[in-house]
Amino acid sequence: MEIFQGLLSGFAITLTPVNLLFAFLGCLLGTMVGVLPGLGPAATISLLLPVVYRMGSPATAIIFLAGIYYGAMYGGSTTSILLNLPGEAASVVTAIDGYKMAQKGRAGAALAIAAIGSFIAGTLAVVGLTLVAPPIAEFALRFGPPEYFSLCLVGLLLAVFLSGSSPLKGLIVLCLGLLLASVGMDPVTGKLRFTFGTIGLMGGFDFVTLAMGVFGLGEIFYNLEQTEEAQLVTTKIGRIWPTAADWARSKWAILRGTVLGFFIGVLPGGGAVVSSLASYAVEKRMTKYPEEFGKGAIEAVAGPESANNAASSASFIPLLTLGIPANASIAVIFAALLIQGVTPGPFLLVEHPDVFWGVTASMYVGNVMLLALNLPLVGLWVQLLRVPFSILGPIVALFTVIGVYSTTNSIFQVYTLIFFGILGYLLRKFDFEVGPLPLAFVLAPLIENAARQSLLMSGGSLAIFVTRPISAALLGIFALLVLSQAVRSLRSARQARRQSA
Repeated sequence: MEIFQGLLSGFAITLTPVNLLFAFLGCLLGTMVGVLPGLGPAATISLLLPVVYRMGSPATAIIFLAGIYYGAMYGGSTTSILLNLPGEAASVVTAIDGYKMAQKGRAGAALAIAAIGSFIAGTLAVVGLTLVAPPIAEFALRFGPPEYFSLCLVGLLLAVFLSGSSPLKGLIVLCLGLLLASVGMDPVTGKLRFTFGTIGLMGGFDFVTLAMGVFGLGEIFYNLEQTEEAQLVTTKIGRIWPTAADWARSKWAILRGTVLGFFIGVLPGGGAVVSSLASYAVEKRMTKYPEEFGKGAIEAVAGPESANNAASSASFIPLLTLGIPANASIAVIFAALLIQGVTPGPFLLVEHPDVFWGVTASMYVGNVMLLALNLPLVGLWVQLLRVPFSILGPIVALFTVIGVYSTTNSIFQVYTLIFFGILGYLLRKFDFEVGPLPLAFVLAPLIENAARQSLLMSGGSLAIFVTRPISAALLGIFALLVLSQAVRSLRSARQARRQSA
């Protein structure tokens, strides 16, 4: 009953003219970001963080940024299907069969099943968020500093294992994020750490600058270097509505993708990319037409698109209930909440119910808006694809520099932005997964404070982390993850030696 009342109050917040406007703008901008190759939701949300400073209501700000995030999941399928060039990383798998369908003259059916599957999955995932998040928040009230320390460790480890193909590279980026977060004045002792006598570093690195540099400028630098130009397979979409046979083949793929995406989306480091890959693998095993996979199977579009949209909604659960961001985009939204003076976590539902229920209700409305934006306006998005990134990129870079300077009026922050832009470019250039960097940067202060508070509680004894049941269970999961990865690495090394022999 409390959940129902909370949701009603959330709709009352969402359906105000201002919040409806920002929900629509977020969905519209998110769709555009998903359609345009080279800009992802993390980069766009980072670039818009200076705008959050000017917003008076935390609920309005997060409704806007959340719309960008899950809206990008919708829009990414358009470029994947029509250009064979994913507009968003989560739509990489969609390009495999979606583009083949477009080549066969079935672009309309592919775009429609992607949009409808996204709508169904997004809506069901928000229902899951509505039902699951309050009990998790209530359970998390039992967490003390030792539990938060262990939980953050597990979250960082999952982010490393799930975010990329190389755990070693992920670990390197994670350590880099922890190092960058430690720069500045120690909050307890007041000692300076890694400032090298630079006054501008005494307050540490600003997350807004880091995010805009790594995701904004870094993404732009990397994409400007790319010389590959994709051609539209068609400019006329034709029949959009799927046939009865398409529905028969897609319905179970949509439901499987929704369930899979929801559970993977909750995990730190899981997110839309991992869920779409997992969904494609599941559908390839479950299909009655394995010979069509890779050649235009409609369930290979429906399943992954449903999975990545379910994951995008589910990733708000650990953010709103535990204060743990599940991926890079959610880490930036985490920073936006902090900018608004709101601390995500189990007390959010008590201290800021307008934010929690307002954002949750806005997702129901946003999914309807996105369905309307993606089906009837496909022709408009096709025309948008004609804008060269060589024109769009420098314009975005200019506004990025202006945005960073406007937040602090400090030229030092502009230099820092350029430094992080080059860092983001180099990480992409050498095939490092960028995701663990902002997650580590955001969670590092939480881990440090939780560790200090835990040791104060125990008089300096480390036993407190293993004598409390929840903390011990989380550390057990941490140990199992490390052990499983070690076993997997040993098996891979043995197979490599056998093949070379």
